[in-house]
Amino acid sequence: MAPENSNTEEVVVGEEIGRVRLITLNRPRQLNVISSQVVSLVAGFLEKWEKDDDAHLIIIKAVGRAFSAGGDLKMFYAGKKDDSCLEVVYRMYWLCYHIHTYKKTAVALVNGIAMGGGAAMAVPLKFTVVTEKTIFAVPEATIGLHTDCSFSYILPRLPGHLGEYLALTGARLNGKEMIAIGLATHFVPSEKLDELEKRLVSLNSDDEVAVKAVIEEFSLEVEPDEESIVHKLSIINKCFGEESVEEIIKSFEAEASREGNAWIASVLKGLKRSSPTGLKITLRSIREGRKQILSECLKKEFRLTMNQLRSVISSDVYEGIRALNIDKDNSPKWNPASLSEVSSEKVDHVFQPFEAELELNIPPEGDAYRWCGKFEDSVYPTLKGKQ
Repeated sequence: MAPENSNTEEVVVGEEIGRVRLITLNRPRQLNVISSQVVSLVAGFLEKWEKDDDAHLIIIKAVGRAFSAGGDLKMFYAGKKDDSCLEVVYRMYWLCYHIHTYKKTAVALVNGIAMGGGAAMAVPLKFTVVTEKTIFAVPEATIGLHTDCSFSYILPRLPGHLGEYLALTGARLNGKEMIAIGLATHFVPSEKLDELEKRLVSLNSDDEVAVKAVIEEFSLEVEPDEESIVHKLSIINKCFGEESVEEIIKSFEAEASREGNAWIASVLKGLKRSSPTGLKITLRSIREGRKQILSECLKKEFRLTMNQLRSVISSDVYEGIRALNIDKDNSPKWNPASLSEVSSEKVDHVFQPFEAELELNIPPEGDAYRWCGKFEDSVYPTLKGKQ
């Protein structure tokens, strides 16, 4: 079901059909990466429709072969000499909180790539529909960043230590695997997605039982393939439950030498090529996330992202983006270059709380405050040019 208005200049298209509201991510050539404009528009639609008594059901979808490939890395790279990305980072984490806690019935139709912040617009919703074309990953640590956009809250709640595995390796999951571990609710063949959308629109209701029944008319019972990582949880738990990144790699190397574990070699190679700083920050963030509530995770992630974008202990995030997206030589030169050089003191430094007024402002409980804490209401606009 194509948007009524497919103006290619509109990066996000909002539609109102009866009591149904649709958000369509509309940057197919850029794999629907998340820019500041995308964040602002999605947040604006969600706020408007949550307050609208005539809006009952929300559907989020995308045009092209990607739902969303995550944050716009070139945007971050362009802002490396200043704090120009602070606003979009703040707005994105604030948006993540409202996606997790959204009060209207919402359905994500995820047909294609869903990575990092892109996946964060789908996974927390009441209904997350995936297809045989869906590819999920959180690859941030591999380029020197950390697992963000609420995934330090989501991943620790997956079975065993699968969260650490996904965060540290950037491993990809398909739709069947997402269903198996609880990152998605329904698997629908991609050729039926348009018809499902039409039925949801014609349902014109927010009744969760009715919405679920419609989705289940189109969904299939699926199981992960025999070689799926989901079936290797015993090895993952053994290795990725270790205390440190160094111990995880050592344990994983030992398992790689055992018969039947040939799959480990390529994963291990990628792990060893990743940013040492990114890996250590990510592991600690995921481990802390096991004991943190959503708001604590998001505040922590905001601090970590800003500290990494400000190169407080390392400029690896920019080197990772350069190697992957700018020069595309896939040969990042990490600094520090080894795990042993990333001290606990350095990692501690980026986890330190900001001054209270500089923290991400998560709204307190209560409808009166529900949409408070926006960037424009924070102290940050008055600090532009002073930091």
